[in-house]
Amino acid sequence: MAKKQEAEKELAAKNAELQDVDTKVVKDIEKIESEADSNLIDEIKSNTWITPEGDFDWDADEKAFGNYSEAERAQLEEQYAGTFNQINQGEIIEGTVVSINNKDVVLNVGFKSDGLVARTEFRDLPDLKVGDKVDVFVESQEDANGQLVLSRKRAKTQKSWEAINEALENDAVIEGFVKSRTKGGLIVDIKGVEAFLPGSQIDIKPIRDYDIYVGKTMEFKVVKINHEFKNVVVSHKVLIEDDLENQKSEIVAKLEKGQVLEGTVKNITDFGVFIDLGGVDGLLHITDISWGRIEHPKEVLSLDQTINVVVLDFDDEKKRIALGLKQLSEHPWESLDTALEVGSKVKGKVVTVADYGAFLEIIPGVEGLIHVSEMSWSQNLRSPQEFLKVGDEVEAQILTLDREERKMSLGIKQLTPDPWQNITERYPIGSKQTAVVKNMTNFGVFVELEDGIDGLIHISDLSWSKKINHPNEFTKVGETLEVVVLELDEENRKLSLGHKQLEENPWDTFETIFTEGSIHEGTVIKVGDKGDIVALQYGVEGFCPSKHSIKEDGAALKVDDVTDFKIIEFNKENKRLVISHSRIWEEAKEEARKEESNSRKKDAKAASNAVKKVKESVEKSTLGDLDILAQLKEQMEGDEKKSK
Repeated sequence: MAKKQEAEKELAAKNAELQDVDTKVVKDIEKIESEADSNLIDEIKSNTWITPEGDFDWDADEKAFGNYSEAERAQLEEQYAGTFNQINQGEIIEGTVVSINNKDVVLNVGFKSDGLVARTEFRDLPDLKVGDKVDVFVESQEDANGQLVLSRKRAKTQKSWEAINEALENDAVIEGFVKSRTKGGLIVDIKGVEAFLPGSQIDIKPIRDYDIYVGKTMEFKVVKINHEFKNVVVSHKVLIEDDLENQKSEIVAKLEKGQVLEGTVKNITDFGVFIDLGGVDGLLHITDISWGRIEHPKEVLSLDQTINVVVLDFDDEKKRIALGLKQLSEHPWESLDTALEVGSKVKGKVVTVADYGAFLEIIPGVEGLIHVSEMSWSQNLRSPQEFLKVGDEVEAQILTLDREERKMSLGIKQLTPDPWQNITERYPIGSKQTAVVKNMTNFGVFVELEDGIDGLIHISDLSWSKKINHPNEFTKVGETLEVVVLELDEENRKLSLGHKQLEENPWDTFETIFTEGSIHEGTVIKVGDKGDIVALQYGVEGFCPSKHSIKEDGAALKVDDVTDFKIIEFNKENKRLVISHSRIWEEAKEEARKEESNSRKKDAKAASNAVKKVKESVEKSTLGDLDILAQLKEQMEGDEKKSK
């Protein structure tokens, strides 16, 4: 413990000693710095000029320089300032070429420094020389080197845009150089600005080769400017149209209906041909190209072909001209064989097939209509496409002929014998025949006995026993059916047929089997809102109304349920059979109730007779017979309890 205290005392003494040393060092440093500052200040004072007493005039020498008055100095300053131009960034100024080297062109723009422009911006001026004046754009008053930054390219571009905008506003003509071809048009250089010339705006006529315009200088009108994307669209076509507008007015003013003009095929479309009449276009419609039927104008005409056309009609205001080509030749109906008459046979080619018939071309420009009803003796009208197609060469008979109206109707069925001749001999009433199903409707089936002989099987004549909602439940198109001729109307060409008549009427037999009140087993095959359809014996179907299809437990009958049904109605004429299931168990209950009621009435009558006999005996008996009466009464009460 003592050693520890001694060590702590020694440590404290050493720390005090070190603190004294640091204090001494700090004091010595402060003393040295103070002496140094004192010596420096004295030295500066000794070397400084002595300021004279009084206020010092700092402008004394300046005022004395040159001995200029205030007015003279202001004049000189004004002259000096006038030697420099005021230049703002972003403006276009004029500069004079001072010198030209391999890299730059030095321009004097009247600023404190000359400007430099890259020589590459003067490639369009190969003859540029010192002293020439050019317009430049001030990009910056000075760069990092203090040099004025100018651009001739931007000056040209800005001036070009100003000229383009002015041309659009004033609808003025502007000149441009076609640089290259692009998709859908040409690229045009307008004073350094690239513009787009669409192919449709090159000329009034379609241009198939754009390359012929590359390298040419042309005049244009600006039609659209997109300032956001710096896009310009120009047109050369509008200049041509403006020139032609006056020509059109002159040409249209001289037109007359029936006038024959020479023109050039300019454009071919599906509906007609545009003819250039020398500055104005006319439309030659496809129907006015040829008397005969054509599918497309290119079958007759070709581009750049020169033809004569006749003016059919024109509109002065809209400057529309309708032309005709076929009118220059005689109408084919005029040259139609005069020997042709109703009943004559002609040959031709099918040119059109419609829903109602087909047109047969006898000679180019003369056509006759073959109605669908005149294609077949069949009364069941079918589509004309089943008989004829475009391009078929067929023979037909003239049914009607009107040379004035230029109309003709034809028939092809007339070239074959009429199958309805002697129809009664071939298909007598009651005879059995074989037919093919051709069509079905809601009310029956149309069948064909032979080509041209059709008949109808009514839906009610398909089956004796089955209820058929639609003929497709019984047969299908193309199927062969055995039929019986029921009725024959030769005048109206109608034939009524039956299928069920091939068999005897089973309802004569059913009448003896399904008597009213009889009970038969049946299977529910269909459940409806109004009732159920039940299959009975011998393929007969019965109808069970909804109120008669309730089981004894209160549940309704379901499909495939097999149970007993009672006949409540039998209608032979209408083939109707009404049945009931609920009536069976209802009547059984009623019968049991009646039997129980009769039994009770019988017992009550017997008891009443017994009481009557007792009363009669009591009246005759003495008091000694009362015991017998009591016994009889007990016996009667016992019988009643047993019956209950």
